[in-house]
Amino acid sequence: MNEDALVAALRAIVEAPAPRGKPEPRGVVLGIGDDAAVWQPSRSHLAVITTDALVDGVHFLAQAMDPAAIGHRALACNLSDVAAMGARPLLATVALGVPSETSEAWILNCYRGMAALAAEHGTRIVGGDIVRAPALMLSLTVVGEVSRSRLRRRAAGRPGDVIAVTGALGLSRAGLELTRRPTLAVGAPARGAALAAFATPQPRVREGRWLATSAGVHAMMDLSDGLSTDLGRLVKAAACGAVVEVIPVHPLARAVAGVAGAAAERYALDGGEDFELLLSVAPRAFSHLARRFEERFGRGLLAIGRLENEAGVRLSQGGALQDLAPTGYDHLAGR
Repeated sequence: MNEDALVAALRAIVEAPAPRGKPEPRGVVLGIGDDAAVWQPSRSHLAVITTDALVDGVHFLAQAMDPAAIGHRALACNLSDVAAMGARPLLATVALGVPSETSEAWILNCYRGMAALAAEHGTRIVGGDIVRAPALMLSLTVVGEVSRSRLRRRAAGRPGDVIAVTGALGLSRAGLELTRRPTLAVGAPARGAALAAFATPQPRVREGRWLATSAGVHAMMDLSDGLSTDLGRLVKAAACGAVVEVIPVHPLARAVAGVAGAAAERYALDGGEDFELLLSVAPRAFSHLARRFEERFGRGLLAIGRLENEAGVRLSQGGALQDLAPTGYDHLAGR
């Protein structure tokens, strides 16, 4: 298959009709097949744009993962960023670098994973590029839209706000542990859930758009680099501080950590790539919002602490406060 034939095959994958009951992408004038894609933005909305790059051995393990899962994961990173802004994702472009030994079947299956997740959220892959590269890598850009009143920013957090997350943390890090150490004697429920959380994370797009309709939600961001690091970024943007009273460890992540000889709390604080949303909520609005969230999505909105005036992030343990350093993933430090 030559380059043009491969592009045609990929186009057939990404331009398939949306499954029944799923939203159709809107605003696409031209997709794959021209020199550039063309999109008609809505006059009443702001455009939201995000880019993420993933490299084999750093963000995924190509030898241990299904190519469709790698494609899913690559797009999920970007969709999660859009979700954190309260926005709807619309378009995506994909730059794929592949070593010479990469098969056409691998590329097609990778795109099938991306296309399936895109269809789930009404997003269209409209273009990109494929090149030879010394290592497998993907770089995706996603464009979304949000009305001005629903845009949510990190900087909007206020002292006194309740800090909350849309789900318990650490399960993706547990999945990475099992991917690296597949012989760990972990029970089937924990193993299955952890591996799925790592390989095919679910971006909280619907949750983000719904939360952005509430005036009580002040700030949002996604949890991609670990709670300790990402909360530090939120309070820095908001020019305030935070006290963490509860570390929301997923019970199945705790089970994996116990077998692996790791501290489960570190999975939540440092592991990253849970792609839950971290938000700050006006204290008077939180109880009602949490109740409505559970009714809508079937799971709880977890309060983990509060924003305060004093800069920095502190962990409350036994009535004492200790500094919580940002020990999540640092892309330039490689740790």
